[in-house]
Amino acid sequence: MKQSDGMSLYDRIFRPRTYTLENGKTVNEKRSRLPLVLILILAAIIISGEVTGFRISTLMRRVGYFFVMLGDMFPPDLSYMKDVWGPLWDTIKMSLLGSAIGAIICIPFAVLCSSNLIHRRIVTGFFKFFFSVVRTLPTLVVALIATYIFGLGTLAGTVAIAVFTFAYCGKILYEQIETVDMGSHEALEALGMGRLSAIRYSVWPQVLPSFLSTVLFCFEGNVRYASILGYVGAGGLGLILNEKIGWREYPRVGMILIALFVAVVAIESLSSWLRSKLT
Repeated sequence: MKQSDGMSLYDRIFRPRTYTLENGKTVNEKRSRLPLVLILILAAIIISGEVTGFRISTLMRRVGYFFVMLGDMFPPDLSYMKDVWGPLWDTIKMSLLGSAIGAIICIPFAVLCSSNLIHRRIVTGFFKFFFSVVRTLPTLVVALIATYIFGLGTLAGTVAIAVFTFAYCGKILYEQIETVDMGSHEALEALGMGRLSAIRYSVWPQVLPSFLSTVLFCFEGNVRYASILGYVGAGGLGLILNEKIGWREYPRVGMILIALFVAVVAIESLSSWLRSKLT
């Protein structure tokens, strides 16, 4: 197959190409939709910039103020570290407990979403829609609602993280279940094993390593998310971080951020090591 000669760069990109076969016949390539997609993306970017009031000139002119605030944070107030330990541990405990609760609760719901295990479209469609609704809820909004129900403190933050983990891990889990090899499951059911037992011994071992890796990855992110839940009164580092920013006590803000950075790096390193063992 030979491509017709004499085509300019413009023709190669925006016009369909013509190929000549060995028997003399010509084949016209379908017109590419790439130019239309690029135009739509460019138009969406321009419209978004106008609606949000984004200006590159303003960004370039005022980006220096970021380094002014960053300079005010250093050197950090090391003496304030004794007051950071408590909220830092609260943040880690909120993330760990919320991640564990959300990951455990999502398992039966993910099974009910899997079309290769549940053969009723009404059931799978309902629970998939339920996951979609839960995923649309921002974590800060969930934390704010939880503070009205459970009061201010770490319980509200734990509930918010559990809801986020439930939606995130549940969606990925049921997508993984729908791609597993069902041969062993069908064989166990044919031998008379119950459906739940067949799922336990055939499907679950196939998705368990990937599921645990997803939960660990979600836990890493939850540590960072939990640090800002205090802005709505959900406990953790966010409470004192919001307070110190409001009082313009930037050296103490710097100490809080350094403690959070060290904690996140340590947790991510541990999580990466565990994921490497799982895979």
